[in-house]
Parts: sequence; structure tokens; C-alpha cells
Amino acid sequence: MYGVFGPRTNGREAPSGPNALLKARFIFTMKFILARKGRMTQVFNDKGEVFAGTVVNAGPVVVTQVKTVDGADKYSAVQVAYQDQKEARVNKAQLGHTKGKAYKVMKEFRVDSTDLSVGSEITADTFAEGDVVVVASTSKGKGFAGVVKRHGFHGGRRSHGQKHSEREAGSIGGGGRAGGRVAKGMRMAGRMGSDRVTVENLKVLKVNAATGEMIISGAIPGAPGALVEIRSM
Repeated sequence: MYGVFGPRTNGREAPSGPNALLKARFIFTMKFILARKGRMTQVFNDKGEVFAGTVVNAGPVVVTQVKTVDGADKYSAVQVAYQDQKEARVNKAQLGHTKGKAYKVMKEFRVDSTDLSVGSEITADTFAEGDVVVVASTSKGKGFAGVVKRHGFHGGRRSHGQKHSEREAGSIGGGGRAGGRVAKGMRMAGRMGSDRVTVENLKVLKVNAATGEMIISGAIPGAPGALVEIRSM
């Protein structure tokens, strides 16, 4: 799990010979953790350069299941649990699966291989400063939004007798377009936000193993307190 390289063979015999490195696809055993989004801050490096960053409270997460290609699941993954919960709020199936321990969040990460086992704990110090990560979370909900806010429409001109069309969508069909019907994918007003958003190529700026805090470069999706999935590239 901590930076081990190995060939991806996909069930075939690993290539050998002088060109083996060119023939094999090498994989990086993924690091991952769950966190809660916190505030934004600034980080200065040794050169005095400033970087915007988001503080997240990462882990600890507990491994509750390891799935393998050779097992019943037929694929490789690690299932983890995060944050304790009252037993009354968890169904009996989940309690039985976690051996009587109640958790708020359970997530699964697909991996190619892992040395983790059930009961292993993953903490913030799994990551190091300089690691490049992928962050996924649920974006802020905007509610029902019009086409100007949702899609960036310019709206109509307030001229030639039009004074109520500044933020209108305009025509959505007619004139023989798409056979006189509304074409699929027509951009209209509707619910905006609350979508799963993934941001790649973010850098870990700071890691505080004692408090479990990590600072990740830039802004990450979601409101403060939102669940954040962090994994290595």
C-alpha cells in the first residue's frame, strides 16, 4: 500500500526478457483515506511562496473487508469504515458485518493489490508532503437555478419592447429543429449542485499525524464538514 510497484499482468504470465519493462504496465499500489472538509488556509514554502490550501480532518479509517480476484467477489477492493456511530442508527446487517461496531460511513476503494487486512487502521500519516492526490466529494447544493446561473446564458436584451426577458432561456425548439420537438440534452433551468465532483492533480502541502489534519492544495468540492475521499494518483 505504501508505494510498492509491480507489473499488471491481468491474469497472464508476466513478460520477461530485455524489453520486459516496455511490455509490462506498472502500477502504483494506491493510498487512500476518508476525511471531513474543514476551512481554507495559506501555506508558505521555504522560498516564501504562498499556496492556498484546504484543511481536511483525515481518518482514522478501519478496514472492514478485503476483496480479492480469487475470492467470491471476483475483484480487488478494500472496504473501510469511518467515524463511530450509535448502534441504534445502524441496521443489523451492517452491525453483523462489522462485528458489532457501528460506523457512520462505509466506502470501498478499488485496488490492484494490498497488504492490508481486516482490522487494519489507516491514518493521515499514510500520505506525505508532496504526494499528488485525487479528491472526490459532493459539491454544494444550489437549489433550483435558472439558465443564467446554471449554464451561463446571457439572457435577452432589454430593448425593442422586451423588459422582462433579461434572464429568460429563450426558444427551446420549433422552426423544424429536431422534428419540431424539444431536443435531448436541451439546457434548461433545474436543480444545480449536489453532484459528485472529482478533482485530480492536487498536492498534499502539510500532514499533521498527531491531529490527523492534512492541507491539500487549492479548493476542493463540498461544504465544510462534507465527506471527502482522498486517494493517490
